Amino acid sequence: MAVGGLFLLSFLAATLLPLSSEATLATLLAAGQPPLLLFAAASAGNILGAVVNWGLGRYALRWQHARWFPFSPESLHKAQARFARVGAPVLLLAWVPVIGDPLTFAAGVLGVSFPLFLLLVAIGKMARYAVILGLFTS
Repeated sequence: MAVGGLFLLSFLAATLLPLSSEATLATLLAAGQPPLLLFAAASAGNILGAVVNWGLGRYALRWQHARWFPFSPESLHKAQARFARVGAPVLLLAWVPVIGDPLTFAAGVLGVSFPLFLLLVAIGKMARYAVILGLFTS
């Protein structure tokens, strides 16, 4: 259950919900859970959550004026401008709280190719979890 829960939390943390998976990963590592399994679960969940954001940006922009749409026009414009100014390599920072979710959404809006998106997001998110593993395992 711990691995599945971490996967789910990591997935949700990468979508539009304001959650964090790092503390849970550290807690499970401290409890002696298998590090590589936790790394795989957290990485897969978090990357999959970013893919959902890319898909929302790519295909759901037509609903941007709906009340339920997750980003305000101002935050969407800022994310798009920032993304366009820096380019696709900024997706290496998709793990950063607050800016990561809008970046992955903006990548979908701006039509970043899915293979490039997946590669850059996976590198950044997996590197973050690798650092946590390094800090909490001996």
